[in-house]
Amino acid sequence: MSENVVHLHKATDHPAPDTAPTVLTVVPDAPPARPVPLWVRSGRAIKTGVTHEKTRATVRAMARHSLYTFNGGRIVARRAWDGRTGSRYERMIRAAEAAGNLEAAEEWEERLQRFRAARHHRRMDLLHSPVEAAKGVAVGAGMSIGVLVALGVVMAINTGHVGDVITPLSATVDFIALLIRIVQVVWGPLISIGPFLALLALWSVGRKQQAAPQWALPANVRNGEGEPITPSIVVKALRDLGVPALARAIKEMGDAGASMLGPIRIAGCGVEVDVTLPSGVATNEVQNKRRKLAENLTRHEHEVFITIPEAARTVRLWIADSGALDEPIGPSPLVTDETLTANYKTGRAPWGQDLRGDAAELSVYQRHLLVTGLSNQGKTAALRALALWLALDRTVQFWIADLKGVGDWAPFDGIAKVLIEGPSDSHCIQATEMVEDAVEEMNRRIEAVRKDPSLVFPPLIVLVDEAQKAFMCPAKGEDGRPYGGAKATSRYFMGVREIHNQGRAVDVLMWQGTQDPTDQNLPKLVREGAHTRASLVVGTESQAEMALGAKAVNAGAAPHLLRQGLDKGTLVVASDGITIPAGQSSITVRTHFIDDEPAAEIAARAKALRDGVATLRAIDRTEERDPLADVAAVIGDAARLRTDEVLKRLHALDTAVYREWNNGRLKRLLEEHGEEPKKSHGVMVVRRDDVARALANRDADGSASAAE
Repeated sequence: MSENVVHLHKATDHPAPDTAPTVLTVVPDAPPARPVPLWVRSGRAIKTGVTHEKTRATVRAMARHSLYTFNGGRIVARRAWDGRTGSRYERMIRAAEAAGNLEAAEEWEERLQRFRAARHHRRMDLLHSPVEAAKGVAVGAGMSIGVLVALGVVMAINTGHVGDVITPLSATVDFIALLIRIVQVVWGPLISIGPFLALLALWSVGRKQQAAPQWALPANVRNGEGEPITPSIVVKALRDLGVPALARAIKEMGDAGASMLGPIRIAGCGVEVDVTLPSGVATNEVQNKRRKLAENLTRHEHEVFITIPEAARTVRLWIADSGALDEPIGPSPLVTDETLTANYKTGRAPWGQDLRGDAAELSVYQRHLLVTGLSNQGKTAALRALALWLALDRTVQFWIADLKGVGDWAPFDGIAKVLIEGPSDSHCIQATEMVEDAVEEMNRRIEAVRKDPSLVFPPLIVLVDEAQKAFMCPAKGEDGRPYGGAKATSRYFMGVREIHNQGRAVDVLMWQGTQDPTDQNLPKLVREGAHTRASLVVGTESQAEMALGAKAVNAGAAPHLLRQGLDKGTLVVASDGITIPAGQSSITVRTHFIDDEPAAEIAARAKALRDGVATLRAIDRTEERDPLADVAAVIGDAARLRTDEVLKRLHALDTAVYREWNNGRLKRLLEEHGEEPKKSHGVMVVRRDDVARALANRDADGSASAAE
């Protein structure tokens, strides 16, 4: 049996922490928040209501329509004042004087004198007009009564009633009384409604002229969306351009600043206007402010083009519709019209559209071509579009070197007699040799024409895409001459120069595509030798001058202001082979893009026109000749010849093949067949017997290989 033990003394042990008693802390409630004063709440509500977008829109609308009416009244009053006084002529005189055009000022002064003389004559006539008017009224009334009475006499005779004599007269009196009653009925409402109709007419005038501050106009007008280009907008844009002399001149012209402007003409997807600048303002001052001018016209920079026509002190502005240049143009006629043909001499390639929306067609007849720009902007596509069109002329021959080598020119396999594709130095060497072969072909044609001027040769297009690789090729030939470079020792450079100098006379033409032009990868003599120069977007103005020439850039050509990536395929072209507006030195063309599949279809049509072309993929001259047999042939009956004489004769035999040969190359040729040059009297010679044994050794080796 267990018992419960009850301790009578107080425990001194403290409880463990986990068994400690819970302590409750009483936190008093926070004092109630002070109520927001009524005036604060009212102020917040008023601020919210005032700053709300609906309130702003309402205020803008009220201000806009009120100012439309007020400013419309000012416009009507100004027009009435101009019509009654000579203020219009005086403004024109001040504008002409401010522009420095004294002839125009004299002409407007003569018009003012004629206006004042005519006004004086009218005022003098008013002195006599009341008496003449009274006489006219009396005579008119008497004649009218006489006619009515005569008519009544005729009626009385006809009816036999004497009372009919006054019937027409009484009918006229009744009609006049009816008109008076109608006027009495209508006059009251007309007096009440008339002022409202007048205000409505003034509002309509103000609304048409957008006669309100910019902040009060609708959002689409403030943002420039769809805003039409008017003379006042152009003048304001020029005034705010930041050219002090121009701003002062326009201010002196007053409201007649539009006298600087020619007619605003619709031009494709935009408008065009000529601006005659005042005296003291240079055309380049406006050209250099292209971005600011575009923004003043509520356009992007790429939507405004400034060119210099032939007229002195004049700039020509082409202003695109907002967003129009971002819309793609249609497909190439080469794709849509399978019956389209080409003619090298008389035809024009359908290359694209100009800014006016008209077809931009290029003549390639006897014109060397250069297309340049930054990478991946449409250079190859622009070149290929021209070549595809020209391929439809079966008489045209193509030698093509694609130093990019990604298959862009693969459709020309079966069209081009030579097609080199690849980016390596060996491909650049082959491209250089292709150009040198073209020089030999050109010289052959020139020599043949000298003998027979009536000869006509088929056109030969020598096309090198990514030509900067050929210019920058570091390889050297066995004679030490570099393939690339821009000196007289550069083989590619000199080959292109020779074709530029004489090729067009015998229809051997050089087409080149190159990117990111510099003096190193596009030498000055080569770029200036092209008759047709076209540039996509480039990085700087100096590159634009390299691509098109300083004259075209100074006259407004601006490929450096195109947008990289957004203006792909847009070219600035300087050439006499394309129609350029009068007074301009270049034209902007948006080229048609022909994709790979339609390009292959066009190439197939071109192949069908030809008898079949075996395309060489590389130039291998060693297969064209037998060097050992040629050495034996040039030695002839001589027992021995000095090596330099042998090389000289080989060069004369075939310059294209043996141009690079030297003593080392000749020595290696003989060593390959067990012989070598020997010295005779201290001079290296080639013996006829040694060459004969080398030929025999080669034939023996060939026979043994065949037997095996």
